[in-house]
Amino acid sequence: MPPSSDASRIGQPLARYAASRRVGDLIYFSGVIAVDPGSGQVIERFDQLPAAVRGPLGETGELSVDVFQAPALAQSWFVLDRIRQLAEAEGGSMADVFKLVQYFTDLRDYPLYNRVRRMFYPDEPPVSTVVEVSGMLPSRAVRIEVEATAFIARRG
Repeated sequence: MPPSSDASRIGQPLARYAASRRVGDLIYFSGVIAVDPGSGQVIERFDQLPAAVRGPLGETGELSVDVFQAPALAQSWFVLDRIRQLAEAEGGSMADVFKLVQYFTDLRDYPLYNRVRRMFYPDEPPVSTVVEVSGMLPSRAVRIEVEATAFIARRG
């Protein structure tokens, strides 16, 4: 079955593939990267995120600190929040997303990502695979990609 119209709009693939696919009560989400679908820009700065999440993510306002941590923290939050939105569009929540496959261009970003992931999974973490890759599309600025699997019972 094709993804719901909400999930399609949220996912907005950058090429010819489905953002998500339902198979019974399982939903498979394609890899999500931190690219603003409206502008096509890669998320790399705190000021590209909602103001309410910048402080909890660790924004200090000090350029010499933020410039180093912002790309990994901002991309981590953007990607996980996009997965949350996709799950909600399918009638579920982040708690229904039970498996993540996480790709990094530099595994040194993993501790920052893991800190952000705790915001989305404060209690029980998901089943998880972590892989380092040499690069991702559409540009070298993309540092993190996450694909997800959720169990969300069909509506009505």
